[in-house]
Amino acid sequence: MIGRRESVSGAHFAFTDRWGGVSAAPYEELNLGGAVGDVPEAVRANRELAAKSLGLDAARVVWMNQVHGADAEVVEEPWGEGPVPAADAVVTVRRGLALAVLTADCVPVLLADPVAGVVAAAHAGRPGMVKGVVPAAVRAMTALGAEPDRIVARTGPAVCGRCYEVPEPMRAEVAAVEPAAHAETSWGTPAVDVSAGVHAQLDRLGVRDRAQSPVCTLESHDHFSYRRDRTTGRLAGYVWLD
Repeated sequence: MIGRRESVSGAHFAFTDRWGGVSAAPYEELNLGGAVGDVPEAVRANRELAAKSLGLDAARVVWMNQVHGADAEVVEEPWGEGPVPAADAVVTVRRGLALAVLTADCVPVLLADPVAGVVAAAHAGRPGMVKGVVPAAVRAMTALGAEPDRIVARTGPAVCGRCYEVPEPMRAEVAAVEPAAHAETSWGTPAVDVSAGVHAQLDRLGVRDRAQSPVCTLESHDHFSYRRDRTTGRLAGYVWLD
């Protein structure tokens, strides 16, 4: 259920795999995405199971309405019953409030400055990486007192540069914005490495404490992959402070 978990000075980072939930095929098992066609009751049950396994209250987890943009929202409470604003990063100073990001090939980015008591979660797909969602999240954190050299950054399972094939004009367009994302597939065709691009952006921002998951979602059948399966579930990354 929880593929990877880490704690650093009271900041907690966790990434799920696809197992341990109640969803049926093609969303089996631990689908945490509510907008992919799965039964809503199954998604709610999965979110409860994932939260419980992390020692969290599912009602105290903030999810996003992800749109592949670069908007970052500062939050103090879960959204409640109203519409969730479109955003691809959320930031909080509220201890015990968990922030979540959904992915199935895109890069889940979890950030924390334990000293300032600020955490953020960002959804960095290819479009969001190009638009600057990660710098937007870091800017929102620094506005709340975070310092880049104190920020701990963890990125989760995502499609790797050896597998993320794209047309050459798209690779050129992405590389013009972020050269580190220029890649080639294992079979010799143009590709984009979004994780490499995200980590290059973090490095330029002064974020030095970084770690990247070695898991490629397209290669791993323990993880959901939109590029592999199209109709599939969503993984989640969680970040929170004690």
